Amino acid sequence: MTTAIEYLRLMARNNAYANELLYEACCKLDQAAFEAERVSFFPSIRETLNHTFEVDRYYLDSLKETGKGLSVFDVPHLKTAADLKDAQAHVDRELMAFCDGLGPDDLDRKIAQDRGEEGNRFETIGNTLLHLFQHQIHHRGQVHAMLAGTDVAPPQLDEFFLEFDRHPVAGRLRSAG
Repeated sequence: MTTAIEYLRLMARNNAYANELLYEACCKLDQAAFEAERVSFFPSIRETLNHTFEVDRYYLDSLKETGKGLSVFDVPHLKTAADLKDAQAHVDRELMAFCDGLGPDDLDRKIAQDRGEEGNRFETIGNTLLHLFQHQIHHRGQVHAMLAGTDVAPPQLDEFFLEFDRHPVAGRLRSAG
């Protein structure tokens, strides 16, 4: 890995890998366990995953400069783990494609982010991507901890980067780049 762009491309793939494994586990829960109130920042696995899906869509809209802004939040939450898994996988593919298309001057380019009454705020693409990946890691950790309180074992999510410890899904996603 020699450039920041290559790092961000790998992070987009790591993000998709971790989401795939986490959703596979969440899809094993019955609906009651998926929606059950738990101790975390958001009150359930369902609410936490809907939040990460919404925020991914929000930042991807900003990154792609499609102009939807905060209106991406004006849709009903998805109800099942399977629906969220499919929707998140679609956004993850879009994010990987966006990162694959980055050029040398893109990371320092500023993009608008709709902050409602505060108006647009401007941030670089590079910082926005770093924030987006950190946001996902943060909330996946919360879902991981919530899964520990169910009959579904939380998946191992850190087998992406090291060759000797690489999960097969990680290998598939890494080679897709």
